[in-house]
Amino acid sequence: MNTLPPRRVKQLLETAQKRRILVLGDVILDRFLWGWVSRISPEAPVPVLEYDHESCMPGGAANVARNLTALASNAELFGVVGRDQAAGQLQKLLKECRVDCQGLMGSGKRPTSLKVRVIAHQQQVVRIDREAKTEVDALLTQRILKAIKERLPHTDAVIACDYGKGMITQTLLDELKSECRRRGVWLSFDPKPIHALKIDGLSLVTPNRKEAFELAGARDLVRGRNPLEDEGLLAVAERLLSGLSPALLLITLGEQGMLLCQRGQKPFHIPTIAKDVYDVSGAGDTVIASFTLAIAAGASPVEAAIFSNHAAGVVVGKVGTATVSPDELLASFPARP
Repeated sequence: MNTLPPRRVKQLLETAQKRRILVLGDVILDRFLWGWVSRISPEAPVPVLEYDHESCMPGGAANVARNLTALASNAELFGVVGRDQAAGQLQKLLKECRVDCQGLMGSGKRPTSLKVRVIAHQQQVVRIDREAKTEVDALLTQRILKAIKERLPHTDAVIACDYGKGMITQTLLDELKSECRRRGVWLSFDPKPIHALKIDGLSLVTPNRKEAFELAGARDLVRGRNPLEDEGLLAVAERLLSGLSPALLLITLGEQGMLLCQRGQKPFHIPTIAKDVYDVSGAGDTVIASFTLAIAAGASPVEAAIFSNHAAGVVVGKVGTATVSPDELLASFPARP
């Protein structure tokens, strides 16, 4: 089974509207400078961008929350921002997206993470990052944990997103795992291998192929055309299942789709449904958001993987960190004859 009946997708989407997902992690403001290039600078061998306009979107964990509300679910966002203009701009965007951002806490010790992408003719030319990568201080971490614990009784699932900016600390993750386990709350985690954390015992871990190999401490030497016959990939999946003991491991494979892995079961491969790929920015955010939402709405792991694969397939056909609406997602599932 690589697809779902439209009636089942509609059922999941309707149930999702009643679910509340808590999202925490590194929040980012994505700024895009749009224009076109028609000449090379006489000052240096670089293109000159003829500026047209700019736009901003929530990124990082904020984009995960935005993906949830785009699918008509309820999302609460917890994270750290600076006391700067970017923080205000990000909060304004989140409110427009119906994201509850009361859990965003300001810090005078670090800027709001900002990524500026220069786009010419729909193609990214360069990216400029302004961010802090030091861990959030212990006092602020405890404030965030206290706020999260107060909301857990009213939460259907939790998504933690690590982008290596310092929000996800070992203390925060350990206490979050303990609280979610005690309350029976689903906990999804998007890892950043460069940020060494003990991430065993989670409900869902969603690395991409590169991250999966890094987490397993393995080298990706040969990529097979068929993921189910890719010995290196399958060995890495088995190592992660054994070492991290997640309930589910979902490895995203770009143009090859996804590989869903569970202990004691054969891996399940879902080919991508994307026809045109314009931008993969934020596609992983869409995957973890839509997969977790589907699980919270009562989907089986295979149904959730197919659901999220379709959501990602729609998003990569758009430019910039994008989302998918319920109508767009439903339209991506062809009616069965």
